[in-house]
Amino acid sequence: MTATATTISQHDFYGDEEDSETSISLSVIENMKEEYGLFVWPCSVILAEYVWQHRSRFRDSSVLELGAGTSLPGLVAAKVGANVTLTDDASKPEVLENMRRVCELNKLNCNVMGLTWGVWDAPILDLRPNVILGADVLYDSSAFDDLFATVSFLLQSSPDAVFITTYHNRSGHHLIEFLMVKWGLKCLKLLDGFSFLPSHQASVLSGNIQLVEIVLSSKTQQLQTITTI
Repeated sequence: MTATATTISQHDFYGDEEDSETSISLSVIENMKEEYGLFVWPCSVILAEYVWQHRSRFRDSSVLELGAGTSLPGLVAAKVGANVTLTDDASKPEVLENMRRVCELNKLNCNVMGLTWGVWDAPILDLRPNVILGADVLYDSSAFDDLFATVSFLLQSSPDAVFITTYHNRSGHHLIEFLMVKWGLKCLKLLDGFSFLPSHQASVLSGNIQLVEIVLSSKTQQLQTITTI
């Protein structure tokens, strides 16, 4: 990365006055002239804020971020006490190296690994996350099938886990719904991404961004069966 293209952005997250953990600050290395993975997109900011606002849920959890890029949501999870693995396409060593540098910059001990969606190599077989994060991973419709195949595999390895993702509500929304059904997934929660965003962040972001929590549909069916017995 060239010095002229590289910047370090600061991202602050604030709690209420009664919370002893009132705020955190993270630094992210960005490069506007490199791949999409080296820029903090609005979906990342929104997912990171969601993690921060639900930090008690993430503390001591095993968190895996897919397509992490600059890794802001995963960094927040690590900052609040999660055991975090950051992943991105194994064919993009420059993105993976940037992730390591960002972890060092913030003095966070995260595992960084290459994970290509739809490729079943050794590293993915050992992953057992409680929470899977993905910010703006639904931008290229040609990759949707591989993404949902990967998410489905990970959720089957950890049936109590949940996939939390933020995405721009584009024309591919019906394709997303179709692939969720195809891969045995079900939406648990759907939120407007701006509904929980603090005003100081919302004022500088734009777009129709949604946050969704996804689980295995079989898990929901099992719960319904138990309830009816």
